[in-house]
Amino acid sequence: MARNKRARFDFSIAETLEAGVELVGSEVKSLREGNANLSDSYALPERDQLFVHNLNIGPYQAASALGHAPLRKRRLLLHRREIDKLLVKVKERGYALVPLQLYFKAGWAKIELGLAKGKTHTDRREAIKERETRREVERALRRR
Repeated sequence: MARNKRARFDFSIAETLEAGVELVGSEVKSLREGNANLSDSYALPERDQLFVHNLNIGPYQAASALGHAPLRKRRLLLHRREIDKLLVKVKERGYALVPLQLYFKAGWAKIELGLAKGKTHTDRREAIKERETRREVERALRRR
């Protein structure tokens, strides 16, 4: 439904995990229509729970006045030991939790979170150089 293309460019992803998302009815219907935007979203721990902030789920037109707030924070559904493991890494090692993808799996809304560390300017340049050299090698192999 939604993919955060910018996240893999701005961050180096150390590990990924899947979490459920607590939604209301109009949010689910809006997601099924494809009205979601993951850019600028992030996950933060609050009171031993994880919440995703700035996840923009557009309003569902048929819900009228009884709809949902598009930018409200939404609780992520994980097991306690998974939350504790993530909290340790986020607090001690300086990692951030970045949503990478939002999708449906067996009828349930799931979000793929990445345990990410920000890239520096030189890291980004190196990634661009690697990508360019890989493309040149593939082009040369196709010509042969």
